[in-house]
Amino acid sequence: MTTVTDVMTRNVRTLTPSDTVASAAQAMDKLNVGVIPVCEGDKLLGMVTDRDLVVRAVAQGLDGNTPLAKVMSAKVHTARETDDLDKVLADMAAKQIRRLPVVDGANRLVGIVSIGDIAVKGQDEEDVGQSLAEISSPA
Repeated sequence: MTTVTDVMTRNVRTLTPSDTVASAAQAMDKLNVGVIPVCEGDKLLGMVTDRDLVVRAVAQGLDGNTPLAKVMSAKVHTARETDDLDKVLADMAAKQIRRLPVVDGANRLVGIVSIGDIAVKGQDEEDVGQSLAEISSPA
């Protein structure tokens, strides 16, 4: 059985709720990513995506000094390190999620798993292709 820990990305860059929209955009640009977990220490509080920055900040006229707490997504689906990768992939497809933060048994952030991680490191191409099609289909 392949588990999430076999394919996830570790040592993920995080931000805090008091970091700003501008610092999140700069970090995303520097790291070439579209999502960053928002944490206090290693406790996951939410996620901020490039879409959050556009829809919840820019479109509403908020400036770059706005704290992430005002624009982040607080309801976040997670995976556990020990979760079966096939089940996680099916859940990601069903919920149309491309990236999931990974937490340990104490709910501490330990990594992130993306459809790309699964495609490159974990699953057979047909399964990933089917899941990506489900994730990408209109809700």
